[in-house]
Amino acid sequence: MNSIFHRTSVRKYQDKPVEKEKVELMLRAAMAAPSAMNQQPWEYYVVTRRGMIEQLSESTPYTGCAKEAPLVFVACYRRETLRPVYAHIDMSASVENLLLEADELGLGAVWMGIAPIEERMELVRKIVGIPDGLEAFALIACGYPLKEQAQQDRYEEVRVHYIR
Repeated sequence: MNSIFHRTSVRKYQDKPVEKEKVELMLRAAMAAPSAMNQQPWEYYVVTRRGMIEQLSESTPYTGCAKEAPLVFVACYRRETLRPVYAHIDMSASVENLLLEADELGLGAVWMGIAPIEERMELVRKIVGIPDGLEAFALIACGYPLKEQAQQDRYEEVRVHYIR
């Protein structure tokens, strides 16, 4: 799986829309993630409306890079799940799958955390119109990368401990 060693956080995009087929493939990858007790708490909003993307890009001090993205995924989770304590873990697996599929498709994306900061979650709820029962988890800006960038090798042997 080359994307694990190729994927980077992409924050600058070409002025080019992402094809609907690719959006669906990324969402299929996201929803193929493992989840605790198979609860699959995820729901996704796909935002391509310019004005809403601009609002989302101003929702936290760290989301400015979304402003020029052709699309932003808003990853949400259902509040009522079998094991709500695991929802953030399940969502993390789902978002990572989406990011890896984006890379596989020649796209770039960046994960911007919203949860667990209540004020940010509520602001994203208002901007997007997320109904009660769902919570905003993350924003994922996505598009064709403006330029190629190499991934850093983060492997550190000193952090690996063998028990024999």
